Formats: sequence, structure tokens, C-alpha cells
Amino acid sequence: LHHDVFFFVILIFVFVSWILGRALWNFHYKKIQSRKGLFMELISRFFGPFFLVSSLCSLLYHHLVCYTQWTSFDEQSITFESYTIPEDDLELGQSRLLEVENKVVLLAKSPIRFIVTSGDVPHSWDVPSLGVKCDVVPGRLNQTYILVQPEGVYYSQCSEICGTYHAFMPIVVEAVPRKYYGS
Repeated sequence: LHHDVFFFVILIFVFVSWILGRALWNFHYKKIQSRKGLFMELISRFFGPFFLVSSLCSLLYHHLVCYTQWTSFDEQSITFESYTIPEDDLELGQSRLLEVENKVVLLAKSPIRFIVTSGDVPHSWDVPSLGVKCDVVPGRLNQTYILVQPEGVYYSQCSEICGTYHAFMPIVVEAVPRKYYGS
């Protein structure tokens, strides 16, 4: 995302620099009698804000989706989406605002490397009981390593104030022994 946006920033910078350079070279001492640059003025007045607003539209409508892609030790990619379970669908004994449809299942007693990024705003992938906190920034890759010793289920939430539904972004990690992993 950062690379794609930066490409358009460079194009706009070159275009505006060219217009300014041309204006300084051709019109620095002359008094302009007519509106020769009306077309360019209209383009810069209407298309400039259009490009700024159109790049922000994708950020306005991207939230409440936890998209995760995993690559296992045999280099096969595992992809799934995880959503909070609504209060009406909770079963007896499940925690409100902490249960998800798909848990992250990790292999216990094995080193695990996470490479994370975000598609919308800064987040923080944080599971304090595992001793891991990794800031997730749009357009950037960040990595962290963990070693889950005891098997069990670990609950957490996003610890970055990332928007309206910040309080509704749970993280559930289940650590299982090797004999149950993948089944």
C-alpha cells in the first residue's frame, strides 16, 4: 500500500514542480493580460482534491475484519478470517467480547515467527500471557518470535486505539501439542 501511494505522490510532485518551474520561467516579469492558464487551473482545482479524497475512501470502509495468513513449517499458506462472536450467539461459559469464530492454533513448545501488517490503521497484536506484543502498521512488515511453553487458550484484545470498534477486536490463541496439531 505504501509503495503504491508513494508512486502517485511522486507523480503529483513532478507534475506540480513542472508547472511551477514553467510558470517561473515564462511569467516571472510579465504581467498576465489574459487567462491563458484557465484549463490548468481547473484541472488542479478539481482533480487534486479528487485524488486526495479517493485515496481516503478505502480507509473509511475497512474495519472489523481480522484477516490472517499463516505459512506453516512446511511452507504451505494457511488463510482464514476471524470475527467476534455476537452476544446472541454465545454459549454458556464463553466470554463476552473475547470469543472469536476461528482461533489461532499454534504448536506448543515450538518457536514461531510472526510477520504482520495492517490494511487500514495501526493495530497491536498483543497477548500479554504469552509475553508478546507486536505493533502492526499499514504498509509495513513487522516481525516477532514467540515460544509457547504451556498448552492452553490465551485471550487478549488489540492494544492500540485503532478506531471505533477498537474494543471489539479480540485475539484468541490456542496452543496444542504436536500430536493434536493439524487435526
